[in-house]
Amino acid sequence: MSSDSSQSPPSPDRRWLIALAWAWVGVPLAYGLYELVRKATQLFTG
Repeated sequence: MSSDSSQSPPSPDRRWLIALAWAWVGVPLAYGLYELVRKATQLFTG
């Protein structure tokens, strides 16, 4: 394995795939954290 392939940035045609993968994980995670905080405040404030 050459070190050049691991150091080069992703090609422009793959950047949309990386962004999609981050959104695939990030959006549900953000929603879950939002719901957690919302329900935790309801639990502790009545």
